[in-house]
Amino acid sequence: MLKRIALADTPMPFIDLQAQRHRLAGRIERAMARVVEHGRFVLGPEVAELERALSAFSGAPHVVTCASGTDALQLALMAEGIGPGDAVLLPSFTFAATAEAVMLRGAVPVFVDVASDFNIDPASVEAALAAAVAPRARAIIAVDLFGQPADYAALEAIAARHGLVLIADAAQSFGGRRGGRRVGTVGAMTTVSFYPSKPLGCYGDGGAVMTADAGRAELLRSLRLHGQGSDKYHHRRVGLNSRLDTIQAAILLEKLTIFEEEIAARQIVAERYAAGLAGCVETPSVDEDAVSVWAQYTVLSDRRDHLGAALATAGIPTAIHYPVPLHRQAAYRDGPAAPGGLPVSEALARRAISLPMHAYLAPALQDRIIDAVRTALG
Repeated sequence: MLKRIALADTPMPFIDLQAQRHRLAGRIERAMARVVEHGRFVLGPEVAELERALSAFSGAPHVVTCASGTDALQLALMAEGIGPGDAVLLPSFTFAATAEAVMLRGAVPVFVDVASDFNIDPASVEAALAAAVAPRARAIIAVDLFGQPADYAALEAIAARHGLVLIADAAQSFGGRRGGRRVGTVGAMTTVSFYPSKPLGCYGDGGAVMTADAGRAELLRSLRLHGQGSDKYHHRRVGLNSRLDTIQAAILLEKLTIFEEEIAARQIVAERYAAGLAGCVETPSVDEDAVSVWAQYTVLSDRRDHLGAALATAGIPTAIHYPVPLHRQAAYRDGPAAPGGLPVSEALARRAISLPMHAYLAPALQDRIIDAVRTALG
């Protein structure tokens, strides 16, 4: 049973991984011990078991695990044959991994704006396509930022009209839903990260690609394993070494058993934040047909820097997601952008600040955070 415990003499964590560890400690230790005992540390039986469990949870017919969320993105692009001269549309307000995967394929990232829900703006995608910013556009990567799935109904329609592949970057949204569909069942492929701080995280790096296409799944399994064909010394194509460690799969299997309960707990924390911070900062909104898994609880304030400094003085950790949009960063600023600039991305970079958010946030600690925010902003 999920418990929230407030310890007055313990530093407040931004994401409390230890509370979950204490809850599952015995089960996880036994699961890891079983892997050590059988000794199949790479692509062992727990990996296949996890892929089946993730498929059952998400509704995705095929799940192919890999070494990280970034690799999952790159594998998805490789499966579509995207490479030099091709262009991929993606939001500028996100972590670098999304654009990085595109550039590692030799393709061009085309930056588009986000909407007020932090997710890719379909109108900005349409504007970039209409202006032919990228003549060889091949795909759209929609990032489900902070836990809420993007507007996939609109994005799927755009992709269909323009003959583009739609890839869902669900590094932060696995477990969420929109329009009655679970994350993992939208677009051509969905990529997931199991980085420790994600809503469903392991004890290292890990990722997965989900798809309804059996042919894509078979290709992805080959690509994650050096392009392997009939056996390990016959190769059909150039691939990656991107396999999920068996120990990480064993850990994720245990965490998956309580994931639904943790998602429900995150909803309660988000609702308390929304009620307590109303009128003080701009709180995030969730579409009426969506369920967010609240990977982050990110608010907006014109006094963001003052707020962060005041909370730090009060012993409350915060994070800035993200201080510089990708189209302004040295590694990516040569990438074309949608016409008219990216004003929402620019504004969010100045105003967004994330507060502690996890399933085990005790009401007493959350009240302390809410009071500190209200005090700091008067």
